[in-house]
Amino acid sequence: MAIPSGDTVKTNYLQNRTPLLQKPFLELPIGAIQPAGWLKVQLVKMKNGSTGHLDSLYSKVMGKRNGWLGGDGDVWERGPYWLDGLVPLAYILNDKELINKVKPWIEWSITHQRADGYFGPEPTKEKPANEAGLQRDKPQDWWPKMVMLKVLQQYYSATGDKRVINLMTKYFHYQLKQLPTTPLDHWSWWGSQRGGDNLMVVYWLYNITGDKTLLDLANLIHKQTFDWTDTFSKTDNLSKLFSFHGVNLAQGIKEPVIYYQQDPGKKYPASVNKAFKDIRQYLGQPQGMFGADELTHGNVPTQGSEFCTAVEMMFSLENLMSITGDVKYMDHLEKIAFNALPTQASDDYMTHQYYQQANQVMISRLDRNFMTPYDGTDQCFGILTGYPCCTANMHQGWPKFTQNLWMATEDNGVAALLYAPSSVKIKVANGTEVEFIEKTNYPFADAIHFTYKNKGAKITFPFHLRIPAWCDEAEIAVNGEKLQNAKGGQVIKINRNWKDNDEVTLILPMKISLERWNENSESVERGPLVYALKVDESWEKKKNNDQYGDYYEVHPLSPWNYGLLEIPKEKWQEAFQVIESEHISDYPWTLADAPVELKASAVRLPNWQLYNGNAGPLPYSPQPMPPGEKPVTVTLIPYGCTTLRITEFPVVE
Repeated sequence: MAIPSGDTVKTNYLQNRTPLLQKPFLELPIGAIQPAGWLKVQLVKMKNGSTGHLDSLYSKVMGKRNGWLGGDGDVWERGPYWLDGLVPLAYILNDKELINKVKPWIEWSITHQRADGYFGPEPTKEKPANEAGLQRDKPQDWWPKMVMLKVLQQYYSATGDKRVINLMTKYFHYQLKQLPTTPLDHWSWWGSQRGGDNLMVVYWLYNITGDKTLLDLANLIHKQTFDWTDTFSKTDNLSKLFSFHGVNLAQGIKEPVIYYQQDPGKKYPASVNKAFKDIRQYLGQPQGMFGADELTHGNVPTQGSEFCTAVEMMFSLENLMSITGDVKYMDHLEKIAFNALPTQASDDYMTHQYYQQANQVMISRLDRNFMTPYDGTDQCFGILTGYPCCTANMHQGWPKFTQNLWMATEDNGVAALLYAPSSVKIKVANGTEVEFIEKTNYPFADAIHFTYKNKGAKITFPFHLRIPAWCDEAEIAVNGEKLQNAKGGQVIKINRNWKDNDEVTLILPMKISLERWNENSESVERGPLVYALKVDESWEKKKNNDQYGDYYEVHPLSPWNYGLLEIPKEKWQEAFQVIESEHISDYPWTLADAPVELKASAVRLPNWQLYNGNAGPLPYSPQPMPPGEKPVTVTLIPYGCTTLRITEFPVVE
């Protein structure tokens, strides 16, 4: 990895050059972080599932005819989308089979760049293909190039192939010449809405080459990108908040802070902070997402949330946390990763839902109250159900989460900012490579153990640890001796002279908390996990010959229409019985293997029934005790372990 020199403080990893703001946390090369435990099982499931086999499962688009392989097929986003998850997965696992799938796509892009700098599929004189699933129109569109730029950036991170730098340099000079007459929205609105992805890679290349014309290009891209800063700052006009394409919002929310690196005005981070608050209030759902099926239109818990939105919001949060160092973005990222992400793909990672619901009590082929339905398949589990963008784009979530577990720091230390079983090899201090091994059952348990490995001389450097805002007070020990307690909502720093086998233990006590949502309903949280009603389920495969292919429906086998008894805040902890499994399975995100259960008192609400395949409109809380009903004990499990669920509960007095 090239390191800036001269006009920037020297760091062991790629830091912003002046005049860009220095970043507190710096990304590591792909392969430096290795998953372990359940996280590695998750990535291997992806390799053995649709991520590793999309070229055969979706051969019509991802096969040899794809325009990004020089064929006469699809020229738009789906090929690059797949690679955006496949490339980091292949190189994190160091899997030769997956790497061999990646290389033809990379090689074609690099070796077929035009002399003027353009790369990607070329316009043809022939009429566009008219076959379902293929897009041949607008091959020049700026938007799919933005995805491929991210792919090439990751490929360079893993391999150091300098041809990537040459390609991007030529392409960005091409953009600088062409954008004044063919701006980002010339061929489609996607380029303008998602220009932050283009901007991000321009800064990355500038930090490597120091080419100052790239800063001119960055200003031009920012000006041509949809004005997210102004829009977020003025969402008192709520009509704006109810007109976003959900994925555009998830991608666009990072753009003001990306540009803030070049123009450090307070309005940029302030607008993003306001956006997250407004999304929570007017659109939010407990699992960290928001209703947008596909456009935003409120916070009803039966509105869908698109899979693309989840993984793109995760990527935005990963960028926001490295630039700002703000713990709230790290907390939010974990909430999506540990709640929304596991439930939207099947356990074998062969099928997925286009839309998930916070209150999801039946999955069937039916036109629900979604703003953009797809013949009723959008909620069913399948390869091609809904719209195929998520078929291709869902794969980036877990590999990029893994890639951001650990980061280097501006003071040449190491930072553990997200928690999962893993290890990292990282250069610290004056460039010495050391290793940390992280053993934990987090997010299901509160203990995280770090072991330092370095057989050489003792080295002094800082070790940064995130203390989540949900944690009242963390406990930190080194080699069994208590070091300190730390309040939540900060990154603390342990600066010491480290020796081989030093152990750091971080305890993050998890307490029950209740949050209010639509119709004054209530959700239950404990630590980073949201808990939902455990609903027994029956899966049924449906044979289907139309463009959506075979799919699965899921029907409930146990009641779902419960309200929780009202609980004063001072009694939250005693009102729930926490049952933790002694053994956590290799893959814990299932109904049968949920590692934690909460027992709670609830009441059936007979008048709360199905409506159009959904849980009907939420009864406003608090509800009176229904005649003839008595409190019963129900089981809540982590949201990510559920398929059918109630997450936003009516409250019964």
